[in-house]
Amino acid sequence: MQQIIYFFQKYKYFLFFLLLQSIALFFTINNNSFHKSKFISSTNTITGGLYEKFSQFSDYFNLKTQNEELISENEQLKNLLEKYNSIGDSTVTLSVIDTSKYNQKYICSKAKIIKNDYHRPNNYLTIDRGTAQGVEKEMAVINSKGIIGITEKSSSNYTRVQSILNNNSKINARLKNDTHFGSLEWDGKDYNTVQLHDIPRQAALKIGDTIITGGKSTIFPEGILIGRIKKIDIKNNNRSIDIQLFNDMSSLGYVYVITHLDKKEINTLNNSTDE
Repeated sequence: MQQIIYFFQKYKYFLFFLLLQSIALFFTINNNSFHKSKFISSTNTITGGLYEKFSQFSDYFNLKTQNEELISENEQLKNLLEKYNSIGDSTVTLSVIDTSKYNQKYICSKAKIIKNDYHRPNNYLTIDRGTAQGVEKEMAVINSKGIIGITEKSSSNYTRVQSILNNNSKINARLKNDTHFGSLEWDGKDYNTVQLHDIPRQAALKIGDTIITGGKSTIFPEGILIGRIKKIDIKNNNRSIDIQLFNDMSSLGYVYVITHLDKKEINTLNNSTDE
């Protein structure tokens, strides 16, 4: 308390000057329209800048929530697109589509990668969805840039995914602008490059061609992006084709798990024996 009293005693004349100056400014601004408008304009500029900085600061900490909202919206849009594609009739309104009537074949469900390996010969990922959310063995896992892997084993709320960066991974793939297809594998070297094998000799290949999923299995739908041809080596009439992945496999976040609605029916038919 003594320090406060001492402060006012020491600076009383300066503080009295500031008080008089404030009063003078108040009357000047309040009684002069020009000065008043300038003061309001300056105040708005300062407060507007402060609000903008605060908004940017707040937006930064809300990025996670905004990202999750975008993933949910994309999930809905992908399912609507699949419904639309299953119809083959552009005159039908999306909001009135009945999936049972129009035979929708795939459903996308969002998930988040909580563990990601990419340096080992056999790499796996873990996502935060399991049997409680409808995730089972042998479902495709993708994101907006392309394929990531195949679900292998699920608990109630988590699933282990066999990455495409796995020596045991073999995925049907083909050229985007050609019907020739082969098998996508990984040689265990570069985590951003995989190999395409068993492409027929008559297939015309060139650097930069886009590679997509072939749709010859009940796991990946046809047409999911994979990457572009990076290198073609020909040895003893055998072609070794390197594919530069669209995905950066070392930096993955949210993904989609794809459910094939006709998978059990197709597998039952394929596994049946003639009587």
